[in-house]
Amino acid sequence: MSYTIPVREGEELKIQELERYLKERFPAISDDSLRIEQFGTGASNLTYALKAGKWEAVLRRPPLGPVAPKAHDMKREFRILKALHPLFPEAPKPYLYEEDPSVAGSAFFLMERRKGVIVDTSLPAGIELTEERGRILSELMVDKLVQLHAIPYQNTDLVNLSRPEGFMERQVGGWIERYHRAKTDEIEEVAILTSWLEKHLPSSGAPSVIHYDYKLNNALFTEDLTDMAGLFDWEMTTIGDPLADLGAAMSYWTDEKDPDSLKFGFGKPSITIQPSFYSRKQFVDRYAEKSGRDVSSFPYYLAFAYFKLAVICQQIYYRYKKGQTKDERFAKFAPFVHTLIHQALSTAKGTSHG
Repeated sequence: MSYTIPVREGEELKIQELERYLKERFPAISDDSLRIEQFGTGASNLTYALKAGKWEAVLRRPPLGPVAPKAHDMKREFRILKALHPLFPEAPKPYLYEEDPSVAGSAFFLMERRKGVIVDTSLPAGIELTEERGRILSELMVDKLVQLHAIPYQNTDLVNLSRPEGFMERQVGGWIERYHRAKTDEIEEVAILTSWLEKHLPSSGAPSVIHYDYKLNNALFTEDLTDMAGLFDWEMTTIGDPLADLGAAMSYWTDEKDPDSLKFGFGKPSITIQPSFYSRKQFVDRYAEKSGRDVSSFPYYLAFAYFKLAVICQQIYYRYKKGQTKDERFAKFAPFVHTLIHQALSTAKGTSHG
């Protein structure tokens, strides 16, 4: 099954320069011409599939146009993967990092290509969604998150890329600032929500490695859907509060009880709304059982996660409105920002189904 599309207009790479660069560094590349396709999902960094004969790799580069300060740091993501891959094999093996923009138009890194099945809004054609399949996929997502949070990171480069002390305070303040930098519409609930987030900051437990963009369609599964074959999009990874990671994961894990505006915010709803998948509560309960962590403050983290997701969508919509991307998917992000802000405030007030 292919998850790639022809490269979108305006997002092309410099194929001749890149081909010359790669053949100098990878002797195994054949004389076949370099073929480039693009992974069509994702709304942040641009990700490409490279192939020359039997040689394959994945290239990651920042989005087009101006980007938020400290965002889309390719060197940092490369270092994260280099540190994590030996400890968490679901993280792809990185090959190289290049900061010279003359090669591909910006800094980029290369990593191995993983093959498998992506589960997003449905299962692949010909595979029936049974109660057992939904349960297995749900449990895999919980258990891999628990494993990630248990990684002994103290002797890796990850400690040089992170500041776990004061993590949540910086997160809340930082995402509030990001929202105001990317603001396009007036949303009255934002002031109420951000004030609540600042006033109710919880005490964090022991820090861990956190993915911070952990969601079903960032995972790759084996063909029989019984194991995770890969986990992608590590740009937000750091050492921080594991419940913030759980909250972020649950902001994407839509539940059958969620309002339609939340379920359909990204278009077709996630397969997790199907009754064979864990509910959000079942996911959190299993996480608590497997990790041994106290999740009593989880509603705060979920409220913050909805706000954080709203800001991410707002940043993307801002780039679209400014003409920095032509991807028409992003035109619908403005109303979804309103939905996420409302959901965050409802969660904060204890009136949502979270």
